[in-house]
Amino acid sequence: MFPYLAPMRVIIQRVKEASATVDRKIVGSINKGLLVLAGWEDADTIEDLEWISGKIVRLRIFNDAEGLMNLSVQDIAGELLMVSQFTLFASTKKGNRPSFIRSAKPEFAIPMYERFIKCLEKDLGKPVETGIFGADMKINLVNDGPVTIFIDSKEKY
Repeated sequence: MFPYLAPMRVIIQRVKEASATVDRKIVGSINKGLLVLAGWEDADTIEDLEWISGKIVRLRIFNDAEGLMNLSVQDIAGELLMVSQFTLFASTKKGNRPSFIRSAKPEFAIPMYERFIKCLEKDLGKPVETGIFGADMKINLVNDGPVTIFIDSKEKY
């Protein structure tokens, strides 16, 4: 049995389009592809980033000619919009107010965010659109399916 490993967490949503807006200005937008919401804990590693990046880019969740989920975002030449989201580590065990104590602090999370974007761009083979780390963002999307998938890095074991 493996000991508890702190996971990096992502939620990916298959979208027809998505955008991130800050102060009424669109800072990132995509057409068909994936909206990626990502959060980190202090124990996350570069290995976690690389594993999840590869998983996202190769995950076969787009329909082929027969309507089966058989194609990846790479296969369809899709796009990625990556948004940091510390609330993925919300704890709701006690009371009704979530605790975010497990979320990485900015001094750790910002370099992880920046490195994750580079991993995604390398794996996808093209630039990735982003929100702004720590900003109050408005995310607009047209969910396709809907298809929403949760991934955490501890599942690689």
